[in-house]
Amino acid sequence: MTKRVVVTGMGLISPIGLDVPSFWESIRAGRCGVGPITRFDAAPLECRVAAEVKGFEPEAYLDTKEAKRMALFSQYAVAAAKQAWADAGFSAECRPDPERVAVIVGNGIGGNEVDLEAHRRLFERGPGRIPPLTIPKIIANEAPGNISMALGLKGRVHAVVTACASGTDALGTALDALRLGRADVVISGGTEATINEYAIGSFCALKALSTAFNDTPSRASRPFDRDRDGFIMGEGAGLLVLETAEHALARGARIYAELAGYGATGDAYHLTAPDPQGEGAARAMREALRDAGMAPEGIDYINAHGTSTQVNDPIETLAIKTAFGEHARRLAVSSTKGMTGHCIGAAGGLEAIATVLAIRDQFLPATLNLDVPDPACDLDYVPRVGRPGRVRAALSNSLGFGGHNGVVLFREWQA
Repeated sequence: MTKRVVVTGMGLISPIGLDVPSFWESIRAGRCGVGPITRFDAAPLECRVAAEVKGFEPEAYLDTKEAKRMALFSQYAVAAAKQAWADAGFSAECRPDPERVAVIVGNGIGGNEVDLEAHRRLFERGPGRIPPLTIPKIIANEAPGNISMALGLKGRVHAVVTACASGTDALGTALDALRLGRADVVISGGTEATINEYAIGSFCALKALSTAFNDTPSRASRPFDRDRDGFIMGEGAGLLVLETAEHALARGARIYAELAGYGATGDAYHLTAPDPQGEGAARAMREALRDAGMAPEGIDYINAHGTSTQVNDPIETLAIKTAFGEHARRLAVSSTKGMTGHCIGAAGGLEAIATVLAIRDQFLPATLNLDVPDPACDLDYVPRVGRPGRVRAALSNSLGFGGHNGVVLFREWQA
């Protein structure tokens, strides 16, 4: 019999809140985290806005020496993991067998700002002046590694790198590990911190970012809207504590929802563009449904990838129609990226948390700035303002560069 897997803890650092309660309050209120870039002088760039994390103090989670040894994406990850660990009811005095706890975290780009500084030193002062901790800080596996060390967890420690699908694919990998008995508990989700001149400049060169709303940042991320012109970079971390239902029930844990299905596919089409028919994304959604043993009619809500790019939004719309048929017209679909921006490897983790909370509170998050729908995006995208709604089960979609499609399915917990 397949083991059931449940969510018992959640933690996050985001552009609209530094913990789960403040994040969810912002989601319900429709607050936008996009503003002028403050990390560096963005004046020379075409895109000068981003969804920055504000007010984060790593010393609230790490001592100063530890913090200095971590890139920002690792700091965010450790902070979110410690929140989630405590939220699940674990502590130094009350914890599971550390050899049965895994850490599986997604990340897209790694310690980008550390890499940038190392190259500055290289070109200005020579290779002998590259900071000695450059490599241990930039590589993607350092986020789960640092979480493992911070919490003393000795099960498998893995990084999942599938671009914008990284956080979602990490959750799916965690689901598989728990079902197979590789662990009793997994900390999983995603983390990212790429708001610097190198990353923003690179995405500008790719013509992927919005450039039309530099003077009105809160309007810049507008998924499914006719006037969208690119995505907005976000950052943060979203991590969940997942457990086998057997383990959670034995310890009397509070259960938020069940992680019941996962689908992952490849487009085999293009480095940066999705398949024009949305075939891979549709297959991933159908695979998640099959994995959960559910019919399309059982899904009430989809937290869409919804990047606010000209290419993604209509293709994802087509993929939803392909996967759900006539039921697509009865679904509520929204993209929370209108509020958080696109947090790359962290997106799947943050959006999974939003999806779980939508189930818990029976509330449908809004798609911010959806003022005039694109005619090709003609589903119920919960425009501008969130609303109450019945959510028995929901999908969270993540579609990444390289043709990576990841989908997780959450549903109400019923013993």
